[in-house]
Amino acid sequence: MSTLSDRETSAAIRVVVTILILDVLGLGIVVPVLPELVTQLSGGDPAAAARWYGPLLAVYAGLQFLCAPAVGALSDRWGRRPILLLSVAALGINYGIQALAPTLIWLFIGRALSGVAGASLTTVQSTLADLSTPETRARNFGLVGAAFGVGFILGPALGGALSQLGLRLPFIAAATLSLLNLAAAWRVLPESLPPDQRRPFRWREAHPLASLARLGRIGGVAPLILALALMAFAQRGMEAVWVLHATVRYGWSAMVNGMTLALVGLLSGLAQGGLIRAAVPRLGEPTVIRAGAALWALAFLLYGLADTPPLLFAAMPVGALGAMALPTLQGRIAGHVQPSEQGAVQGGIASLLALTAAAAPLVTTEALSRGADPKLHLPGLPFFLGAASMLAALLAAHVGLLREGAA
Repeated sequence: MSTLSDRETSAAIRVVVTILILDVLGLGIVVPVLPELVTQLSGGDPAAAARWYGPLLAVYAGLQFLCAPAVGALSDRWGRRPILLLSVAALGINYGIQALAPTLIWLFIGRALSGVAGASLTTVQSTLADLSTPETRARNFGLVGAAFGVGFILGPALGGALSQLGLRLPFIAAATLSLLNLAAAWRVLPESLPPDQRRPFRWREAHPLASLARLGRIGGVAPLILALALMAFAQRGMEAVWVLHATVRYGWSAMVNGMTLALVGLLSGLAQGGLIRAAVPRLGEPTVIRAGAALWALAFLLYGLADTPPLLFAAMPVGALGAMALPTLQGRIAGHVQPSEQGAVQGGIASLLALTAAAAPLVTTEALSRGADPKLHLPGLPFFLGAASMLAALLAAHVGLLREGAA
């Protein structure tokens, strides 16, 4: 637990969430144009580009799987602040490389660098865990979802607009934003982990297999961690194919895709930044987790069935409500961990989620490519797989909550 006063804790949370918003804003800027850049560099066919786009996303996630435990353990040893600053800097360099990339291999190099640094999410979550009490955990972890919502409101819309002036301009904007974020964080970011709560860094505990084993030793919450991984698999799979799917199925441009993603971000921000504050105290964490997973599964099913854009838009609020399950589940798991081990455990969780994030784009982009084949003609196949994963997550979460004795 942090030694900051209540006032300092509130200020620190605002700073950390602002840093995350700016990071996500950078991510959001490139989302609507990265598939188009991959398409351009790979020959011009969106369906064929999916076979490159999936591995491009998987490279980042795969390296994050390997490195996230070390990043988390280093933050337990040296504090959250220096690790978060290094992660933000690496993200900016990644965008710079992508802005200048003449070939696909350079895109892969940029993504790999960002994956090695672990971006900033692992350390942000460890920081929020440091600053949280049992009563504020779900709310504070909900701010992560809200930050993603805000970033994806403005980012995709800005990226889509900038793409009209040049396909590389959104990457330049994202790199600039990361550098500004780094400068601001350097000045105002506090340290949330006191020196007396830090733990030595041990290489034997900083590799992914050790971190996954550590997760298995956290007081009987293995089913909840499995549910988290299954939810993340569905979410990452959806993110990997959303733009390509809309381009193939509806013929949308980068501008339209950007505006649509902004709407998704707005709904997500309202749910995870506002509704979750009322839902968790009133309904309880178990109900929010179970109901959220069920609603999310329904949303994925509707996405897959959406032959026309109106049905897709109708499913978006359902998905936003369902997504409240993820931060609530993350907060519940964090409540089982001691402060001195939050970095290592969050690194382990990040490593597990990175493993699912590496697999999900490979599976869903391949499903999109096969579903686009006129012989099969099942363009919603990636979302049907997501619905199945979400139902499995619901079952795992239910089992885990029953083991805890939760109603």
